[in-house]
Amino acid sequence: MENARLLDEIRQAQAELRVTFDNMADGVAMFDEALRLAAWNRNFQELLDLPDAFLSERPSFAEYFRYLAERGEYGSTDLQAELSRAVEDTGKDMRFERTRPDGRVVEVRRNAVPGGGFVLIYSDITERKRSEAEIRAARDAAEAAYRDLESAQASLVQAEKMASLGQLTAGIADEIKNPLNFVNNFASLSVELLDELRETAAPALAALDDDKRADVDEVVDMLTGNLEKIAEHGRRADGIVKSMLEHSRGASGERREVDLNDLVEEALNLAYHGARAQDANFNITLERDLDPAITPIELAPQEITRVLLNLIGNGFYAASKQKHDSARPDFRPLLKVGTRDLGDAVEIRIRDNGTGIPPEIRDKLFQPFFTTKPTGEGTGLGLSISWDIITQQHSGAITVDSRAGEFSEFTIRLPRARHAIMPEAAG
Repeated sequence: MENARLLDEIRQAQAELRVTFDNMADGVAMFDEALRLAAWNRNFQELLDLPDAFLSERPSFAEYFRYLAERGEYGSTDLQAELSRAVEDTGKDMRFERTRPDGRVVEVRRNAVPGGGFVLIYSDITERKRSEAEIRAARDAAEAAYRDLESAQASLVQAEKMASLGQLTAGIADEIKNPLNFVNNFASLSVELLDELRETAAPALAALDDDKRADVDEVVDMLTGNLEKIAEHGRRADGIVKSMLEHSRGASGERREVDLNDLVEEALNLAYHGARAQDANFNITLERDLDPAITPIELAPQEITRVLLNLIGNGFYAASKQKHDSARPDFRPLLKVGTRDLGDAVEIRIRDNGTGIPPEIRDKLFQPFFTTKPTGEGTGLGLSISWDIITQQHSGAITVDSRAGEFSEFTIRLPRARHAIMPEAAG
């Protein structure tokens, strides 16, 4: 009777253990010391979709492995090598992850059993991996957003500094303009006075001998020439001051007919003198290839000047950097600006022999806040604003061609018809 009672207790414990075993969340299979399947639970069978007939044969681990391999569980791996690694040391615990053909990710753990054999535990971790990926993606997105925010803050601070500098420039230009007007006016007036002096003193000069009269004429001619040069350079300075005022006060967007060559020449001079003002040692060779047959075009001159100043300034920076980094002692920074009349459109090309633009960043050039310059030297807004001015305000197109370490060339095409859209801009 005692034996019968103990047997009942054992059977009841086995039943309870079996229920627990079958209701485990993981799939569990046990292989004995001969490496044959000894026991398994329902989740193991369902997870790997194993038929009753196959499990009832109590397959060896090698047969079980090959059965799974035939169904594509191991992909294109070297199956024999994989099997050898799995059975070479059954007393060693193992843990690895595997993606099943149906896309689910399972974690497989192998734990040795005292006396021989081992237990395989399969855990479906698909949801956990998906959650981890989502958390990782969210973290990466948050970090990227934080970096973008920091970059935007730095760019805004720099933009605020540039705005303040623009206001200062406008004030200085205003102050320069008044004395400059006096210089120009008095230079012109002095030329007229010299002409009057020559006419008034003509009888007295006629009484002088030839040598003295020649000396007086030479001095008067020299003074006249000097005053004309003062007036010429004064007008040039006046044009630069006007451009500074227009640029620093912001463009109105007002369109009018302009001579494109004059606009390009003015921007080139303004950019060059601005670069020289920042760095007294700055030097670059300027080449002009301006189409003399180009006819006036209607555009917003202040806006186009802003674009030209940005592109020319970038060319100056790239060529100067190439000179600084180049091992060639005979390297000569060069910037070439050309215009061409295309009939229904005009074209401006700005080419430098600077550092060039790597292909991997060329598509990002016109994105806001993207810059290749060190922090504090560029806001990343110049090319973005230039793109908007050319493509949105003028329905034109702006493209870039470059070879790293050799050159960069920006090409602007502006249609003559106000609402025409260039093919490149539409693309």
